[in-house]
Amino acid sequence: MASNAKVLGSSGVLYTDRRDFYMRPNVVKELWTDVTPFTTVVANQQTISGLKDPQFKMFEHRNPWQKQYFQTGTAVASAADNAADTWVVKSGTPVGIEGEGGDYAYNSWIGLTCEVWDGLTPGSTKQGVVLITAVAGSGSSANFSVKNMNDTGTITSADGSYLVVIGNAYGEGTVAGTAWADELAVVYNQCQIFKTPLQITGTLLEASLRGESSELARLRDQKSQEHKIQKERAFLFGRSPINISAGFDDNSLSDANSNAVRSCMGIIPAIEKHGAASGADQNRFAISEASYAYGDFVDDMEKVFQYVPEAGVKRAFCGPGAMSYWSKMAGASGLAGNSGWTVNLGDMKRDALGFNYRVLESPHGALQLIPTPVLRDAYNKTMLVVSDENLFHAQYRAPKFQANILTDDAYDGVKDQYMSDEGIGVTLIESHKIFSIT
Repeated sequence: MASNAKVLGSSGVLYTDRRDFYMRPNVVKELWTDVTPFTTVVANQQTISGLKDPQFKMFEHRNPWQKQYFQTGTAVASAADNAADTWVVKSGTPVGIEGEGGDYAYNSWIGLTCEVWDGLTPGSTKQGVVLITAVAGSGSSANFSVKNMNDTGTITSADGSYLVVIGNAYGEGTVAGTAWADELAVVYNQCQIFKTPLQITGTLLEASLRGESSELARLRDQKSQEHKIQKERAFLFGRSPINISAGFDDNSLSDANSNAVRSCMGIIPAIEKHGAASGADQNRFAISEASYAYGDFVDDMEKVFQYVPEAGVKRAFCGPGAMSYWSKMAGASGLAGNSGWTVNLGDMKRDALGFNYRVLESPHGALQLIPTPVLRDAYNKTMLVVSDENLFHAQYRAPKFQANILTDDAYDGVKDQYMSDEGIGVTLIESHKIFSIT
């Protein structure tokens, strides 16, 4: 196999441009300083090491009391009296109560008090409140009995009316109702093996050079950063075939030698695959520079901060275009021109973890805008807002620097390798948001 080791030849940069005619021969400028802020944040807030398997599962739970409602299937009137009226359950509509996603009425519904609405958006009409007194039937014929709790008037349910649970009421001397509880959900991901090699010849190892006095030391530093930034890209953009199967199956790919190649599902593809582009739990936002205004920004931030962290602050990893967007003034380029509102970003600050950020205030909370080098090109105008408590770093094996790994046949040179076996865990996908600006 041909060697790709760097050699000290008779031509090229090593021979002609690294001799001693520099004013500051041991100083080399680099473009990037904060190369992997996302990986830095993930690795420093929650790292779980010593995993028993490279594939891992995580429990998560969404409190059902946040949203508890179902819809009716036909129009039925209920007068303000003590008579029970039979209403029908609309198939597949229960949310946050027993039978969620199905079309049944359950005994645990008995005793619930519900507001009756024609919709769930601001401006919808409320018709009144009913008490569920009995349930019957199953499947598409599931029905329930209600009594009108208003003192006057008639409540007429329509096909699609919402019954939103507001409490429960039991009669004197009544036995306890039927108990119901939901189950924990399970999500999963896997660790990925990363390897970044470097190699030089023995002659170059001993050479006296300018710029960097040790070529081996320079390459070790360079490849260390390359290793980190490739992990950063994988944690942000990586895809995993286990996420396209029905359930947790090992659909890992194989290499040319039929060895399993496991890959970590990055947070952005996870949001794209499992997130929502609308609704209360929306986490995919498309911003049009030509029309996006301050009112849209406020509405979007309401969804971003509905699950508010204690400090009221969330981290937002931004491409250069996303950083620029919030301060643009032109009519077709930013909020100022579209709505007459000027964004005032806080001064640039340095986080204790070693990256820069600026603060963007909203009525609902503050965003730490963090310049993220890998968010470039197609992701230049992307902003990823994460929920710290629902993101962690998984290590199956501790990262290693493996020195001098090529020794067969008295190899004249040095080959090293950075190796790690790790991934990220993402839970409660609706708490993470991605903004794409076009």
